[in-house]
Amino acid sequence: MDFDDTPEEAAFRAEARAWLEAHAGPRTGDLHRLNMADAPTYPGFARAWQRTLYDGGWAGITWPKKYGGRDGTSVQGSIFAQEQSHFEVSSGLFMVAIDMVGPTIIAHGDEAQRQRFLDPMLRGDEAWCQLFSEPGAGSDLAGLATRAERDGDEWVVNGQKVWTSQAHHSDWGMLLARTDPDAPKHRGISYFLLDMATPGIEVRPLRQITGHAHFNEVFLTDVRIPHSQLVGGVNDGWRAAMTTLTSERSAIGGGGGVVAWRELRDFAVASGHAADPSTRQALMHAYTRTELLRFLGYRLQTAISRGVEPGPESSVLKLLMSQHATHVGNVAVALNGAQGMLDNQWTDGFLNQWTVKIGGGTDQIQRNVIGERVLGLPAEPRLDKAMAFRDLPKS
Repeated sequence: MDFDDTPEEAAFRAEARAWLEAHAGPRTGDLHRLNMADAPTYPGFARAWQRTLYDGGWAGITWPKKYGGRDGTSVQGSIFAQEQSHFEVSSGLFMVAIDMVGPTIIAHGDEAQRQRFLDPMLRGDEAWCQLFSEPGAGSDLAGLATRAERDGDEWVVNGQKVWTSQAHHSDWGMLLARTDPDAPKHRGISYFLLDMATPGIEVRPLRQITGHAHFNEVFLTDVRIPHSQLVGGVNDGWRAAMTTLTSERSAIGGGGGVVAWRELRDFAVASGHAADPSTRQALMHAYTRTELLRFLGYRLQTAISRGVEPGPESSVLKLLMSQHATHVGNVAVALNGAQGMLDNQWTDGFLNQWTVKIGGGTDQIQRNVIGERVLGLPAEPRLDKAMAFRDLPKS
């Protein structure tokens, strides 16, 4: 494992930091307000920053230059994300596009799709959402029931998706739909690119415990998708979906742990609890997890820099990030005292911890991945794996 920046990486970090200092303000406690998905200023705030990144040559760092990126390494992408976390900016609206859809189209799409979709993502012109989960297919994503039926050069889609982040701000969505109910559930799925302005799509925001509406449920009724917007082959969508999900887990796991620790420490000092022994112990637990996240990130970066595709280590990173978010949220509300019942940055963080615990694959799913692929434990019995989807028991 490589712990320190190489001279080349140190130079890249310095270049990134200098550019950010020239184009963005320092991070403040108000950033969480700007990042709320239903804040009136949120879409414009995020689009403006994404366009600034694009104009400065910092969008899609790891993407090939021919598609608008920098041809940089994954380590460089992580370095820039680390440096960017110290500034009052947000690219959250475009995380799905840049970190999930883009790599999937590059890996599995055709050249026409790459030419059409990649540059608008990087420019901040088109935001994307992930139309994967369903009311009956969350942790068991392969159990999805939304169906797509071929009609000439189009596919007709009917079904329902749920927990779709930022669908109410999105121009496009990546959609998983069942195209062969006679195949086993993992093999009869296809991956589509869906224009969210297509007739037959209804987006309903879901109000969360935080009071904000980040997630949505999406209803699809006789929605027509051109065959040219199919990614990969018919019934081969699970392979593309795995590229998307692995990228998602890495993105969630790599998010902002060091900054959260520093803010928590400063909050403990400001609230007058820094000398309390139990508080100091809780702060050390937060610091320890922060360091573990940093080292796990190094391990992931090292593997990628050596040409090894991310695997189950992304699940380890994502699971620890979930545990870290829970601990920081609980400690912060305790430090807040009676003010913890009021709406503020730390209350939002406490209530929002379940987003990290569920999104991108639940903690339980990550443990299954770690148990089977890292520890070598026997897989859970799966009697449904070889059965045709239409023969599976339905709830």
